[in-house]
Amino acid sequence: MTFKKYTIFSFLIYIVAFFAPSFAFSIEQSLIILTIGYILGAISLIYLYKKQTIKLPFEEVRMSWGRIITLGLVGIFLAIILQNVMLSIEIFFGGQMESENTSNIMELIFHQPLVMLAVTVGGPIMEELLFRRVILGGVTRKSNVWIGVLVSSLLFALVHQDGHLLLYGALGAFFSLQYVVTGSIWTSIITHVGMNSLVVIVNLIVETMGIQVP
Repeated sequence: MTFKKYTIFSFLIYIVAFFAPSFAFSIEQSLIILTIGYILGAISLIYLYKKQTIKLPFEEVRMSWGRIITLGLVGIFLAIILQNVMLSIEIFFGGQMESENTSNIMELIFHQPLVMLAVTVGGPIMEELLFRRVILGGVTRKSNVWIGVLVSSLLFALVHQDGHLLLYGALGAFFSLQYVVTGSIWTSIITHVGMNSLVVIVNLIVETMGIQVP
């Protein structure tokens, strides 16, 4: 499969998964479609990734699976630290503390627990394979890797649509650097899935136990 076909099919899968819940007739139906759509979308994008054989320049030399997994797991905690640092900077310059995106997600999870699968597994895998493998990779093939990192990170931040451009842009850049340095998209996938899972679990504990966050 050519990179052009790979790119087109990847975008189509992401768009279908993203907008499919909008055509539901009820909130319950919408959440089920969202969960199924994100999981099937992630599986489909992994399948496409496996089917295409074109390697990007920085994928030619890939780290061992041991290092990829280790850096992916360490990256979870580095991403959480980065998230808090960027949030503090945004607040210092007058930004809001609470993430509307996270609040909406937690509300959906309490309404339908299955949504957790979409948020912690399906969504992160789709985002990494689209924003990093397709967009960063596509720009890198036409220009250079740093422009690819910039473009993919900016688009990643814009898609989240909750005003935290610096926060999501920084996370997008961090995931991109993981991918470029290790030569494997699985490094950033491990970190992204782990980070989302940790954030959801912490928020669930805070909400269910009624802990007051200052």
